[in-house]
This record gives sequence, C-alpha cells and structure tokens, in this order.
Amino acid sequence: MSAIVTTYVAEHKLNKDMSNEELSQHALALLKLLIDKLKRDKGRQRFQKGYNFSKEQAFVLIPYQRICRNREPIGSIAQRMVRDNFNEKEAEAIAKALTAPNHIATTSCLSRLRRELQKLNTPEKIISTTLDEETTCAFNKIQKERREQRENEGIDLPDHFSLKSVKERLDFYDVSNTPDVQALADVMIMLCVHPAKIKDLRISNRGVTGYAKNRDQQDNPRIFRSLKRDEERAKLLLTWIQDAISSGQLRDPGVPGVKWFNTFLKKDRFLPETSKPLFPRYLRKLGVVFAVVLNSAKNLSEAMTIASQALQHSPDNHASLAQNYTIVNYRKK
Repeated sequence: MSAIVTTYVAEHKLNKDMSNEELSQHALALLKLLIDKLKRDKGRQRFQKGYNFSKEQAFVLIPYQRICRNREPIGSIAQRMVRDNFNEKEAEAIAKALTAPNHIATTSCLSRLRRELQKLNTPEKIISTTLDEETTCAFNKIQKERREQRENEGIDLPDHFSLKSVKERLDFYDVSNTPDVQALADVMIMLCVHPAKIKDLRISNRGVTGYAKNRDQQDNPRIFRSLKRDEERAKLLLTWIQDAISSGQLRDPGVPGVKWFNTFLKKDRFLPETSKPLFPRYLRKLGVVFAVVLNSAKNLSEAMTIASQALQHSPDNHASLAQNYTIVNYRKK
C-alpha cells in the first residue's frame, strides 16, 4: 500500500498545499489502485503520516467507496465519524464521497447517513453538513416529473376490479373454504398492502402493525383504515389468507421473482379496454382510492390524510407521497 501511494504521489506530484478540488480529481484512480478496505485505510495513513496530508485531505483522495453498494454499510461509516470525532469539513468530505451520478441513489444514501448519525446523537452542525442542496433540488425535480407522468397516465381500472366488484366479493367470501388467488388479490386491495407484507400484518383494537418499512423502525400500531370498515371482518379475511399461505394451500406472493401472481392479473378477462394489464403493485393503489371514496373525503386535504392512513405511512413522515397512489382512471376518456 505504501508503495502504491509513494509511486502515485511522485508521478502526479501531489502535495498538501493542493486544494480539495484538485485532490478530488485523483480519487477515482486511487480507488481503482486500492481495491479493498484494508488497502484504502493504509493508503490514508500513508498520506497523513508520510506526506503530512490532513485527515480531510486523505479522505478526499481516498473516500469511503461504494457505501451504497453494500461494500461498507452506512451504519459503520456513521459510527466511525462519531468515534473519530469528525469535524464539519470531514463530514462534508464523506457526503461528497457518497455522491453518485444517480441523484435518487445519492439522496437515499445521504438520508440514511443522517438517520444513523441522529441515532448516535451526533451534533446537528455535523449532520447538516451532509445535506447537498444541489442533489436535493435535482431529486425533487425528478420526483415532480415522475408524479406528473403518473397523473397523465394513471391506472386503467378493469370492471373486474371496480370498487363494487371487489366489495361484493369481500362480503361473500366463505372463510371455511380454501382461499384462491382472487381472494388474495382482493384482500391485498382491501388492506392496501405490498405482496411481501401480507404475512406480517396484524389488526387489533382499530390499529394495524406490520407495515414498518425499515428493519430498525419501531412498529407502532397505526390507524386501521381500509375499504372494509368492519375491523372484525377485515381481520378474519386477513387471517384466512395468512393461514392458507402458512399451510402451503396458497402460494406466498412476497417471494422475490414469482410470476404466477402477475400471470393471474394479466388474464384477458381482467384487462381494461386499453388492454394495459394490472400489476401486483397496482392493487395497493386501487385500495387507497377505494378507501378514500368509501370514507367520503370532503376535500383534497382530507383525502390525502385518509390515503396516508390507508397506506399506513408513518404519522411522523410529513412528506408522505400519498398523491402518488391516488391516480386511477375509472374509464379511459
């Protein structure tokens, strides 16, 4: 490692008086030479002890690489920052190292880093240095464009999955029989749930658990809100589906890569007039729209509140994207 750094410094005439902008131009080349974590750590030490570069300069030259690609977990980076008492400039260097051409990926990484730092009671002045206004603006622009595209396209609703049809089937299902794929789809609509979450949900005392998005997120009960307002009936239908999955009578729709559920939804008799098929992720969106309709929202603000509750978005999330789920074309114009 020392030989690599020594050779590179000599060939490129690096010195501690160079600006961070100049040094950062060498980061990619050094990361390619120092191919694993141990070599990168040793390389930083060589720059500091052998050439009197500051810690900040060392991390500009050899940033934490591929953090968001599961090579170095965000949590461990946050712990190092706290343990080594990073100052504001050093924290900013870490944030820059996380920057990628993909603004959405960058925003996700920086958000996760801030959450981890908050858990470790890091001073706010350090956390704030990881905010990248340019990336945030670019991310917001992308989200706005995608939202406008969804508003223009929407989901074409087939008659088979209209509110009336789904509600009638939910009312008449006999839970003494084995549920089929149709029952699974209707219950998913009823609870506005992802296929992967159907096994984890629990309904009790007007509350729902099992929607927690992140492994470390506290799974507090959230308001029960669905197109089936009878909690006991909704609970009975959910348990019916869960027991069938557990016993193997019904396949698990949450298994990654399964195609049988998609195939079911693409049946000709389910296709709307536009022939655009439904996908499993659309069922959740249909459920949100139905919940808003059945709960008689009086205005847009109330509709978004009901939608967020039906989606079981965290009440602490003040930027809930419920509007992304409420665009359905009842009839193609």
